[in-house]
Amino acid sequence: MANPWKLDAAGQALLEKADAVAREVIAPAAKELDEKAQFPKAAIKAMRDAGLLKLVSAKDVGGHGQGLRAGVAVCERFARDCASTAMITKMHFCGTAVIEAHGIPELRKAISEQGKVTTLAFSEYGSRSHFWIPTSTATRDGDNVKLTAAKQLITSAGECDIYVWSSKPTAGEGLSSIWAVPVDAPGIKIQQTYAGLGLRGNASSPINATNVEIPANWALGEDGKGFDLMMGVVIPWFSLQNCAVSVGMMEGCLERTIKHVTNGKFAYNQTVIADIPQVRGWLARARNKIDMVRCHLLDSIDAIEQGREDATLRVLQSKVIGAETSLEVHDLCMRVNGGAGYRKDNEVERFFRDSRAASVMAPVSDALYDFIGKAVCGMPVFG
Repeated sequence: MANPWKLDAAGQALLEKADAVAREVIAPAAKELDEKAQFPKAAIKAMRDAGLLKLVSAKDVGGHGQGLRAGVAVCERFARDCASTAMITKMHFCGTAVIEAHGIPELRKAISEQGKVTTLAFSEYGSRSHFWIPTSTATRDGDNVKLTAAKQLITSAGECDIYVWSSKPTAGEGLSSIWAVPVDAPGIKIQQTYAGLGLRGNASSPINATNVEIPANWALGEDGKGFDLMMGVVIPWFSLQNCAVSVGMMEGCLERTIKHVTNGKFAYNQTVIADIPQVRGWLARARNKIDMVRCHLLDSIDAIEQGREDATLRVLQSKVIGAETSLEVHDLCMRVNGGAGYRKDNEVERFFRDSRAASVMAPVSDALYDFIGKAVCGMPVFG
């Protein structure tokens, strides 16, 4: 495989394993997962067997010690075949990054040694897309903490093993605290199964929690310091990997579109759809847009790794650039496919539906544009 992500030798070998999982397990199951809204359990098992669930876990707990760069590469590869599986993977790496930064060894080893799956549980009915201001509560009870919440659209709800969970602080000042919560903790209820326009395999469901009791040392970071953790750890991983999913989806959709126009013939003269100059022009526009986003994504990784002054701006830009360009590229691909693109037997239709999610997923595009505008004007971004 080529190495556009500039991975080290170990990272490249792991990406090759991810490519095999995508070809042998994820791609063949993608259509049925979408149609039946099934969680990709076979893909998760294949990732576990290949050691990919511990991709970003540190070596001192038995992980591979890869960072954001490798997480981005794997998410992009999976998204070329199944956005739902890529989204689940993205959330797992985000959750793992938080647990690696602030979790006790027991939690870290649950991922690296036992292959446990994590996800972020930040979105709530009360604060909606303003996920950094949770309305759920946490109450200290001796050596334990009791959590009560009404979460919404939590990826891998009921299917993962550990939620990385936000709440109001127990006592400290600040907007939030973060906790590790086992999926099977008494008091957690999945109210309904996910039934959405796209990403139909990612089990994104509401969660109700009533007095869910966890050990106090399952806190991830200091009480009241959740916002700092979100901005310092979660948002860089979330934003860049979300952009990677958008890039992978665009690549996958364009690949299938090119296959359609280079094979679909007009019976009366045996020319193919790609012989039409306008069609080639649309494909060129799509190719250009994908390459621009990919270049931005690679530069954003460099900015974070090098501690550049523009790293925060790049993080804010990544999700919205990926999400909004993805809408444009999938629209172009649908136009090129014409009526064939609307059919269920054409994978472009699935990619088109899945592409709608990123722009309305918190932080939503309009909020990010405002944050970016504040940043370029020298104003406090969250002031």
